[in-house]
This record gives sequence, structure tokens and C-alpha cells, in this order.
Amino acid sequence: MYLRRVSRKNKDGRTVAYLQLAQNEWDSKAKYAKARVIYSFGREDQLDVDALRRLVESISRYLSPEEALRAQSKIGQAADFAFKASKRLGGVWTLDQLWKMLSMDQIIHELLAGRKHDIDVERLIFAMVANRALDPTSKLGLEEWIQDEVALPGLNEAHVHQFYRAMDLLLEMRSQLEEQVYFSTANLLNLEVDLIYFDTTSSYFEVEPQEAPEKENLRKLGYSKDKRSDLLQVVIGMAVTKEGLPIRCWVWPGNTADKTVVEEAKKDLVGWKLGRVISVMDRGFSTEDNLTTLQRAGGHYIVGEPMRSGKKIVDEAMSRKGRYQKVRNPLEVKEIVVGDGEKRQRFILAYNSKEAEKDKKQRERLVRDLEMALEDLHQLPEKTYTKAACALRSHKLYGRYLRQLKGGQLRINRQALRDAARYDGKYLIRTSDDTLPAEEVALGYKNLMAVENGFRTLKSTLCLRPMYHRIEDRIKTHVLLNWLALLLIRLAELKTGETWPKLKHTMDQMVLGKFSSKKGDFYQRTEITAKQHEIIKTLGIKVPRKISRIDLKS
Repeated sequence: MYLRRVSRKNKDGRTVAYLQLAQNEWDSKAKYAKARVIYSFGREDQLDVDALRRLVESISRYLSPEEALRAQSKIGQAADFAFKASKRLGGVWTLDQLWKMLSMDQIIHELLAGRKHDIDVERLIFAMVANRALDPTSKLGLEEWIQDEVALPGLNEAHVHQFYRAMDLLLEMRSQLEEQVYFSTANLLNLEVDLIYFDTTSSYFEVEPQEAPEKENLRKLGYSKDKRSDLLQVVIGMAVTKEGLPIRCWVWPGNTADKTVVEEAKKDLVGWKLGRVISVMDRGFSTEDNLTTLQRAGGHYIVGEPMRSGKKIVDEAMSRKGRYQKVRNPLEVKEIVVGDGEKRQRFILAYNSKEAEKDKKQRERLVRDLEMALEDLHQLPEKTYTKAACALRSHKLYGRYLRQLKGGQLRINRQALRDAARYDGKYLIRTSDDTLPAEEVALGYKNLMAVENGFRTLKSTLCLRPMYHRIEDRIKTHVLLNWLALLLIRLAELKTGETWPKLKHTMDQMVLGKFSSKKGDFYQRTEITAKQHEIIKTLGIKVPRKISRIDLKS
């Protein structure tokens, strides 16, 4: 089969050429091969270039780069080709396929229906999300990243002002997007939303407090979980399923206390009409008002209780006698009910023998350090002794295990050590659901680390912090983009059982090469490795075409 050129002379004396797809077939009667026309492309001067390009692209999938380029140059002389450049393909291709698997492209297009833009906003949003997951950079750096480093499907170039405009549009559709993305994820994975884990963290800005505008409402000084109380920050909340998938995020002013955010989070999730939901939260949220809020609309809670809070009901629960029931090594649980009727409260006291041994060894090491510090203290001059003793007495760790005699001397408080040993390896859980077995309550609370892992990924892999945006809406959108990236990452990890850094490393070894000649350019990916094939199959995504594009020169 080949492309042939035939010509004839018109009555006016002009010569007209035609291009045809032909195949030689043997004529047994004539005893020679005759050309059979399979398809006519028409006159050469009126050639349907798109039809020819589609044919070349279709055939090129089964050819090597040399054969593909030779096939498209049969009309003239064969062309030499040269390898010009390459871009990473595998990582961004994987994310794009997961993005489409969750129908995010369709959701965004539908939410933006009726609006006209000079560039595909959905592709801009995906580009920013993919960048957070693969190679976090600034919006200005995104221009070069797309142009020079990655083969991003459907987007060859974009400018910083377009990204900022896309961020503004993303924030406008935020609530609808979050809800639709959640239900798309739930349908894809057949999620049963019975436990929702919630926690908060903080993220700071590289801006001195005095540099902030007078009317600053979002970036505030507050309790920093990043140990940067000297910098302005925002508080970020996140809800996560028991599988570890982040289903929603929130952004609050940096001085917002944990106990004040529960009502808003509960209200937003109730609006999704998820059915029976048990909220799992850490000890910072265990105020009576929060617990009442969590029980609205038929909801329930599993909340950690501070064992040394001084609450009468907690002290009563901790003092109850009873045997532990072994759940799974090394975890044991004991169910405790305090009060009767409407005042009845259900607690689960969990005991982890490995954690208990760890707590014991840490305290023994701390006591040895404290004994050495006290010995050194007694050898100091009086003036220096007073200052050093005050520092030791107010120390965050050492101070709780010290007592001061009437003469001012410091001694180790042995009673405080014995009291601390009572809590080794234990944590107290409070729940409003009487139908859940004690084992499920304990294991459900233990999985609260799913949120902590999400925050850890946000701050390390996705480089959420430090943030440099100044406009409040852009700050909120920045967090939203990181949430979308985290969702794609967790989906890939959940399906493959591999960590995202490992998946990214393997897939980014697939690159797209550009080959050029006098007749045109074509783009071909590297051969897919066995490991890449395994990841693609496990994720259930498409394999990128071997030759993605052929550009013929006129």
C-alpha cells in the first residue's frame, strides 16, 4: 500500500495532479501487478490535509519513528530527522487520566457553561493542580514549567494572568465543585460514608505582621502548629474518609480556635445529605457545645477526651474498674458508661502495650537527663544557680516532674512520675453511638491519623507552605488547588498501594520526544516499562499513544 501521484493534462493545457492511496495486486491474466485505488484524496492543489494527517497518525501508531517520518514523506524524497527536545509525560498523563476518571473536566465545563474564554479554563485549573502534585512552583514559574518541562495534555502554553483569572473562577464555583467532586469520587469507589475524620492545621506566610494591610481579615497571628507563632497564618480544616480521601477543606482566619470551627464544618457537610455520619475528631474539639453540634441531623461523634482535663465526668470514667478486652495485638479496650438516662455518657478506654512501653522508656530517659541537669545545677555559683534553676523549673518537659523545697532547692517529683505512669499507652474516647462495638470505636479513632497524613502531604509533598499570596481570595484558592491535588494523589495511592513519590518517580521516566525534519515534526513517547504498564493497568487508565502528534510542513 502506498501513496501515488497521477497527473493528466486538461483541455486548457494545464497539468493537474491527483493523490491516491493505492495497492498493487497481481493480475494472473495479464501476468503483472496492477494498481488498485483504495481511496482518492483529490486534486493535489485542493488536498484535504486533515484527512491525510488523520491517516498518517493512524498508521504511525504501528511504526517506529523512522518509519513514521518516512511514511509521511513518500510524496517527495525521504527526510532525515533529528531529536530536538523532550518533556516529561508519564506523571502528568497519570494525573490527567485520574482527573477525567473523577469527571472533574466535565464538572468544571458544566459549571462554566455559557461563559466564553480565550483559553480552556479547565485545562488551566488542571495545570495548577498537576503542578502542585508533581513540581510545586509559583504561578509565574508555571509558564516555563508547561512550555519547557512537561507535556501537559491539551495545553502547550499559558500566561500568569490567565492562571490568576482561572483561580478567581475556581473560587466562584467552589461549593458546587466540592460537592460534585465528592459524589463523583464516592460513586467511582463505592464509598460508604459512615466515618468522617476532621482536624485542623495552620499554614504561615513569609510576611512580617507589621507589613500586613490594616484591613487584613484572614492572615492573623495565632497558635501555630508549624511552630512559627511569629508569622501571620491561616487555619485550614479538612474532612477525610476512612479510606484517607480528602472530601472537603476549609480556610479560616489565623486566630481561629479549633473549638469554634465545628459548627461551620458540620453545617456544610449536612448540606450534602450524606445520611448516617459519625464525625471523628481529636481532643481539641471535645467541648460540650461541639458535641451537641455534632449530634444534629441524626449525626454522631467519636471524640478524644483529654485524660488530665480535670472534668468530673472524665475523672469518674478513668477511675472505673474493669477488665480490658483484647481487640488486636497490642490494642485492648474497656467500655465505660457514666451516668443514667439523658446524662448517660459512653467512653472507651483504649490501651496499647507497645505505646505504653514507649512512653515508659521516654520518661525514664527524661528522668536521667533531669538527674544530670540537677547535678550540674548544684555545682554552679549562687547567681548563676538561681537563673538556671528558674529555667529548669519553667521547662516545658522537665518542669512537670520537679518540686521546689522551702529552701529553694529543686528535687525530682516522684509522685508526679507515678501519676504519669497511670496514663502510659492509654487514650480515652467518648462516643454518642451506642450501636458501635468498642473495638470499632477504638480503631475508628486510631485512624484519625488519616487527616494528619493528609496535612503532612499538603505541607511536604505539595509544598503548601510557606504561602506568598496576599489577596484573601487567592489564598483560599491556593488551598483549594492543593486539596484537589491531594485528592488525586490519595486516589492513586489507594488504587495501587504505592506511595505517591514512588509512583511519580516511575511514571515521570516516560517522556515525550520531539523529532524534526524538513518535511515536519512528530512527537513520540518512550517505550512503556513493565512497572509503568503495571501502574497503568492497576489504575485502569489509558496508555498514551506512541506517536501523539505529526505536524507536516507545507
